[in-house]
Amino acid sequence: MTRRLGAVSYLNSRPLVEGLDTPGGPFEVRFDLPSRCAALLHDGAIDLGLIPSIEYLARDTYVAVPGVSVASEGPVASVALFSRMPLDRVRRVALDTSSRTSATLLRILFADWFQAQPVFETAPPNLDAMLATHDAALLIGDPALFTDHEARGLSKIDLGEQWLAFTGLPFVWALWVGRAGAVDDSVCTALGRARDLGVAAIPRIASDYSRGDTHTARLVETYLRTNIRYGLDDRHEQALQRFYASASRLGLVQTARELRFFGRERQVATP
Repeated sequence: MTRRLGAVSYLNSRPLVEGLDTPGGPFEVRFDLPSRCAALLHDGAIDLGLIPSIEYLARDTYVAVPGVSVASEGPVASVALFSRMPLDRVRRVALDTSSRTSATLLRILFADWFQAQPVFETAPPNLDAMLATHDAALLIGDPALFTDHEARGLSKIDLGEQWLAFTGLPFVWALWVGRAGAVDDSVCTALGRARDLGVAAIPRIASDYSRGDTHTARLVETYLRTNIRYGLDDRHEQALQRFYASASRLGLVQTARELRFFGRERQVATP
């Protein structure tokens, strides 16, 4: 039986799909922006999606694959607020439409820790256009990673770094999610194996991505090895529940709920 997988098209997901799209294999893989990947899962167009972590709350039938995620502990480099002024003077913020997780996290950071209460407005991820009408702009993925903020005279506030500073926890940006019963243990095992193969293949992934540019290859390899983590352990689960509880408290989601995983009944209590 062929399983339909939807993966995020950004660089940071590449180590998680190593070997999964082999022709004739058990998986059919498509790549989309995070928001589109989530929409495909919500519509039943894929069996399992590597979706933004906040989208787990969209359906009470969703279950996550254990042990695998796109996470960070400290600076993530590819999710950042680019600002023309100090945070306490920011009044209007443009939010990248590509992912609800990053936008939700930024709202939490402003509400709980930053000394400002700006107006948030969604916008396509074009930094120049965003900053033409806003004081600051949230970018995610490759555009955020490769933006030279210093050359533009901007400050770059890394959301992963801020979350760790305030909570002492890692942050989970995306995880494999599907409806209960959508996949079995063999699929979860295959996804864990793909992660291990992908992490081992990071030098090649960086080389392929850079197309011979050694400077870019070094940047990409450092990013994939240092900024991004691919596991999902107890601390990641606690971080997810902290994130969900904060989003629920601020009315950014309808409700928080317990994490459920394929192949095990264990749940993490909401703090």
